[in-house]
Amino acid sequence: MIRARGTTTRRPRLVASVLSLLVATALAVSDTGAATASTAPSVTSVSGAASAVEELGVAGTSWAVDERTGTLRVLADSTVADADLARLRRTTGRFPGAASVERLDGRLRTLLSGGDGIYTAGWRCSAGVNVQSGSTYYFVTAGHCTEGTTTWYTGSALTTTIGSTTATSFPGNDFGVVRYTNPAVPHPGTIGSVDITGTATAYVGQTVCRRGATTGVRCGRVTALNATVNYGSGDIVYGLIQTNICAEPGDSGGPLYAGDKVIGILSGGSGNCTVGGTTFYQPIQEALSAYGLSVY
Repeated sequence: MIRARGTTTRRPRLVASVLSLLVATALAVSDTGAATASTAPSVTSVSGAASAVEELGVAGTSWAVDERTGTLRVLADSTVADADLARLRRTTGRFPGAASVERLDGRLRTLLSGGDGIYTAGWRCSAGVNVQSGSTYYFVTAGHCTEGTTTWYTGSALTTTIGSTTATSFPGNDFGVVRYTNPAVPHPGTIGSVDITGTATAYVGQTVCRRGATTGVRCGRVTALNATVNYGSGDIVYGLIQTNICAEPGDSGGPLYAGDKVIGILSGGSGNCTVGGTTFYQPIQEALSAYGLSVY
């Protein structure tokens, strides 16, 4: 049974157990130039740096552990003022060797727009992946798309109904579920021409692709896991997959996949598909588990 929308699950801050696993992974890969036990920062210092960055509450920032070095990599987009950038550097400086701060091209944002894709009054997004619970069919998309909306349509004229929002989890997470109510709208178990047979867990360095209504299929690599993004206005999302794939408004909610396995749902990012960008994805398995859904 799908639980009613409006239930928001806020994730806890990064904790030592998660960071311990990531740092331990980094230490195990010493033959590729990664950090060794004598140079990597302690789990406590990395965890402390992450908590301190979150407490600053600077919109337009993201942070994740770099698995090559075991350090925290903090990204600040173009909207972060110089004064706030200085605050970030002072704060991370309290944890020597544990964190770095870098400028990110463009602005971190959720990728809503008004064009082709799935439509509701005021904006569009992209459908993620079709799923089912028993004989009832749904699709998963971004939670920032479904938040506050009820009915979805196939076009901007809002004449052909697809279905209705059934569940939303945003912020904290970023996934939403829409139930198909119009039997005339097809819902194949595919992403474009790719027949999806299951789900997979992302790993750093993995080759992946995403598909969106605005920019189609774009491919790249996973660059970090368990990333946190502060989109501003209190909208902080945790546990995201970070990639070097570009995206543009209207691509929100589209799927990230590798081969015939779906991995995540597009939350947001910075840049565009002319100059490139950075994008972040909600892991798909969490959304399916939360609502008892499966791909087909």
